[in-house]
Amino acid sequence: MAILTPSKPPRTSNRPRPTERSALATTASAWLNHPMADVVLVGSAAGLLLALGSIMVWSASTVFSYTQFGDAFYFMKRQVVFLVVGIVAGWIASRISVTRLRSMGWLIFGVAGLLLVLTFTPLGYRVGGNTNWLNLGGEGSMLRLQPAEFAKIAIVVWGAAVLANKRKLLDQPKHLLVPFLPFSLLLIGLVILQHDLGTAIIMGGLVVAVLWCVGAPFRVLGTLGVVVAGGLGALVLANPSRIARIGGFLDPAADPSGVNHQPMQALYGLATGGWFGVGLGHSRQKWGSLSQAHTDYVLAIIGEELGLIGTLAVIALFVVLGYAGVRIALRSSTFFGRLVAAGVTSWIMMQALVNIMVVLRLLPVLGVPLPLVSYGGSALLANLIALGVLVACGRDEPDARAWLKRRARARAPRRRISAVLPGRS
Repeated sequence: MAILTPSKPPRTSNRPRPTERSALATTASAWLNHPMADVVLVGSAAGLLLALGSIMVWSASTVFSYTQFGDAFYFMKRQVVFLVVGIVAGWIASRISVTRLRSMGWLIFGVAGLLLVLTFTPLGYRVGGNTNWLNLGGEGSMLRLQPAEFAKIAIVVWGAAVLANKRKLLDQPKHLLVPFLPFSLLLIGLVILQHDLGTAIIMGGLVVAVLWCVGAPFRVLGTLGVVVAGGLGALVLANPSRIARIGGFLDPAADPSGVNHQPMQALYGLATGGWFGVGLGHSRQKWGSLSQAHTDYVLAIIGEELGLIGTLAVIALFVVLGYAGVRIALRSSTFFGRLVAAGVTSWIMMQALVNIMVVLRLLPVLGVPLPLVSYGGSALLANLIALGVLVACGRDEPDARAWLKRRARARAPRRRISAVLPGRS
């Protein structure tokens, strides 16, 4: 007599079946192939970063705002004002045609250069040892601008226009570098004279990024890198404060109450947050330990209050923004549009990477804010204008342009045709 044993039930798995995975992949691919997908990605990632940044600026600045100004919402109010102005300015920039933007290259360069020069006049305002602000109002006025932030836009837009005009001659080093390199160095030199080395480094990296995107030979980029490294070393050695920062970076245990105080407190904040953080608004570092909590070290407060999950979410949003920017650069219909999209993307990604590395103590302190997240009127305004320009390049993609034309025709008011109906007797 045979004994029949019940067969084991088949193993169940929560993994999606191949057909489900393929359907999901097909849906995602179809969505990314939509003509306006890049524009939506830029707007969504930037919007989430702005929303999170506003919340964290409020959370990180309340204590400092109250102790310094007697108003816990002092910095938050200013941030909201610049956010609204920046969104309007970015929307206007996104509606400017790429052709018109190209024709405005020299005008943008001239305005940026003039603003930088004005910092050496009585309008110049000194903050943190750097005379890099323009005070257009009285004491405590919100009418203050940091021209160096707008000089970054000038390097991208003006540089792309100059290089696009010389596209057929860019295989010759003379036409590749002149006038782009000397005029860009003029703007960077003015920023260095303001003693703002961190911003000057970002601008220098932006110049190299634009040259790399345009296809500059490696020998040119290598020579330029050596010259920049030598000049950077000389600038560091000429300033005792910069030497102290480099020394503190090389020896993290040195001077914990001085040059290494901010970097150490930032790491303490990140370590305290753990996986999910101590809770929104419950940061300990913002109670005086981390004086730059709402500006350069806002990521440390995010890590403390929202944990590793919150920190990774911020990094993921920047990755999405960078991915969309690269897609726009690859799909732009004009050489100028490709260079502008690549330049704006390089700027945002480079500055975000530098800020994150500084907070993680992988770089010396440079005083560079986290784009779209840190407190700062001029930086926020310039970032939003730059993203508006990036959206304008996205709207100029061939498929996007055709889709927008079809939508405009569909929304156009149709002529009403009056029909004469026979009346009933």
